[in-house]
Amino acid sequence: MYPLDVSVIIVNWNTLTLLRDCISSIYEHTGGISCEIIVVDNASSDGSPEMVKTEFPNVRLLQNTRNHGFAYANNQGISIASSRYVLLLNSDTRLLDNALETVVAFADQNPDAAVVGCRVLNPDRTLQPTCFMFPSMLNMILSFTYLYKLFAKSRLFGRERMTWWNRDDVRPVDVVTGCFMLVRSRAIEQAGMMDDRFFMYAEETDWCYRFKQAGWNVLFTPQAEIIHHGGQSSRNMRSEMLIELRLSILKFIMKHKGRLQHVIASVLILLFVGMRLPVWLLIGAIPGKRKAQAAVKLRAYSGCIRRILMAQHYEESL
Repeated sequence: MYPLDVSVIIVNWNTLTLLRDCISSIYEHTGGISCEIIVVDNASSDGSPEMVKTEFPNVRLLQNTRNHGFAYANNQGISIASSRYVLLLNSDTRLLDNALETVVAFADQNPDAAVVGCRVLNPDRTLQPTCFMFPSMLNMILSFTYLYKLFAKSRLFGRERMTWWNRDDVRPVDVVTGCFMLVRSRAIEQAGMMDDRFFMYAEETDWCYRFKQAGWNVLFTPQAEIIHHGGQSSRNMRSEMLIELRLSILKFIMKHKGRLQHVIASVLILLFVGMRLPVWLLIGAIPGKRKAQAAVKLRAYSGCIRRILMAQHYEESL
């Protein structure tokens, strides 16, 4: 038996103001369920841990001396959780309209679901598309063409990001986005915790894949809503995060699809960044507002090429 309904786990890195709003929204929209809040701080330097201690003394705070990554920190929180469900919640989110109670009720009605995601909105209340398909060669090729931007309603070109879907109905999905993941503790006991070899990005993809392999469902419901600012922790390390995004996909493919598909995927990424490097070099040479953006892209793409060629993006044990 679990003593609580939900353990909300928030991984924080230098998002003090947003973290305060996030925690406050949890207390406002818990409804009739019992929950605990666990904040795992990844060596913030903005006073976030001190704010939590002072303003939210009931929150369980874990402080890391260095940033071990998103998956590692979530596993720390999961390891001390004592609830039927754990909710992985980004620090730059805010719950709306008893979202926590609503999503728990939905999960209770669907006992075969390991993971449940909800509707995510931008700060201006427009839809932020979440949930996507597992990486595949076809999905990578279609994504690299950017045709999903021109033909957003196409089920072919928009298949990876599901751009044709308005997130307005209940449905099974491949991956629930990690900014809000309600996960059943019994499913974690069966499939294991997150793979912390994924520093950031694709860890939720790997987790959902393993839950499905173990026979569980992954579901989306529009009945609960949150606001997600997006990218607040990674914005200070944009080049590094762009690199990590591409290489995390390769880690996933190496782990679950094998070496041959990993080689093909690596070539696809090299072609993708190789074709775009000259364009961003040209943009960077022209004075204007996009010069800074070009510098970020150039660092990211050149770093991605270097790390792929040096095979530093995955562990042989994957």
